[in-house]
Amino acid sequence: MSDAPERSRIAAWFFPDGEEPDPRFTLANERTFLAWIRTALAFLAGGIALEAFAVPIFDDPLRQVFAVVLIGVGVLVSTGAAVRWVRVERSMRRRRALPVPLIVPLLSFSCGAAMVLVIVVIALAR
Repeated sequence: MSDAPERSRIAAWFFPDGEEPDPRFTLANERTFLAWIRTALAFLAGGIALEAFAVPIFDDPLRQVFAVVLIGVGVLVSTGAAVRWVRVERSMRRRRALPVPLIVPLLSFSCGAAMVLVIVVIALAR
């Protein structure tokens, strides 16, 4: 008989092998996940607000494109956050090096592209 508590079916499905990591590391991983989710929600809220509170700064089709892009980035960030959470948890359980966060370059590129796009649109509007 083992002293280790039995894992739920979901835990066994997500994490089929490895040892239970220190709970502090698992909780830190969850906090990081939640931080990425907050970022994703900010993008989603920005896209919805841009479309819901139409301001005459941009033409309608351009505003809709910006809103869809913001919402799309929010969806990508939230998906990336979930994938990263699982990958980090599996790495900790297998006592392996943590994976490279692919979500960081995605978010950096998206923000940079958005800034360039806004600058171009503002410059063309003058």
